[in-house]
Amino acid sequence: MRVRRLVNSAFAAAALTLTSLGAVTVTASPAAANPCGFYETHADAYYNHCTSDGSRVVIHVRVALAPDYERCVAPGRTWLGSASKIQGAHYVGRTC
Repeated sequence: MRVRRLVNSAFAAAALTLTSLGAVTVTASPAAANPCGFYETHADAYYNHCTSDGSRVVIHVRVALAPDYERCVAPGRTWLGSASKIQGAHYVGRTC
């Protein structure tokens, strides 16, 4: 009887752990798909300006084998180019 309770408790704990991990994974995946700031997919580079005030900001874009440049971006995701050419981007501290 004691062994049965122990086994049932272990199964319940494992099920609870797996269920909670599944909930975290489902909740986290949309945010991971479009994180704020610079990010890359397998082929493209993006800058996601996350804001609730509608502001437009200036970002500095680092480019491989070409001059860097600044760009004004609106709220949301902005395509910067091929991931093989764009090395990064960051907010420079001013709006546009």
